[in-house]
Amino acid sequence: MAAASLIYSRCNYSPPIAYPSSSQPSSSSSSPYSFSPSTPISIFTPLSGANRGQRHENLRAQAMSTTTHGMSPARTTGNLKNDPDHLLVLVHGIGSSPGDWSYAEEELKMHLGKSFLIYASSSNAYSKTYTGVDEAGKRLADEIMQVVKKTKSLKRISFLGHSLGGLFARYAIAVLYSPDTYNSGQPRDPANCAMENSQRTDFSRGMIAGLEPVNFITLATPHLGVRGKKQLPFLFGVPILEKLVAPIAPFFIGQTGSQLFLTDDIPNKPPLLLRMASDCEDGKFISALGAFRCRVVYANVSYDRIHSEY
Repeated sequence: MAAASLIYSRCNYSPPIAYPSSSQPSSSSSSPYSFSPSTPISIFTPLSGANRGQRHENLRAQAMSTTTHGMSPARTTGNLKNDPDHLLVLVHGIGSSPGDWSYAEEELKMHLGKSFLIYASSSNAYSKTYTGVDEAGKRLADEIMQVVKKTKSLKRISFLGHSLGGLFARYAIAVLYSPDTYNSGQPRDPANCAMENSQRTDFSRGMIAGLEPVNFITLATPHLGVRGKKQLPFLFGVPILEKLVAPIAPFFIGQTGSQLFLTDDIPNKPPLLLRMASDCEDGKFISALGAFRCRVVYANVSYDRIHSEY
């Protein structure tokens, strides 16, 4: 069967980069952090000709391959042992486990090389995915902090979340987010500004777990929930079925069901997924997303019987 078409949406920005004088690009050269709309970035590099049929076997996180011209102010030690400096967190979906990432994990390790630490999260396996996006997100954040503390060489971080895992990752980054603290409130010597700028990346949008946020990617994640409006294709858009499934979902998938169907609202407080669409008292959800250099959403246009492209 032919592979399903994908909706691909990308939101990124080009941070101001101060280059050393010896490597200053010309005006006609493009920044390594600038992405032209006419040249889509994909973590799956399409192949041509006879190899097109092997596309699924050639995962290449091209969006992950960007490098920086500086070091995180939180981690300034040199990497003399060729230890990984970029953490890529893989987050599985509902009722799943880290084992679901085994194939993709091996492919990513092979194509990205030793500079990446590919980590499949395990704190929300199986029934733990039913405890709610907020609880699972907090557990994921704690797990990531443990990984960061154990791996001193890390400087950058990226996320790849599948289905419900994308929502867990969004909540986790809000927990892990911190605004730019580089020389915050400290008087700076103007004579040293040029040197400082050449030695660090722009962190003006904040950090995640003390690391530079690079890529945030979700695959078939129901960012807006699955309530009505033909959000669950297996219900065939039948209004009565869509009305019936919302109140009974929590009996099968717990608090996660209430949140996905947007029935977890309480007086004067909207459902969690709506709160996650802005910065609020629960967390800096938008600021945390905005800290990433590149944000990518993938979704099936067809052949997805679980939820729609939203």
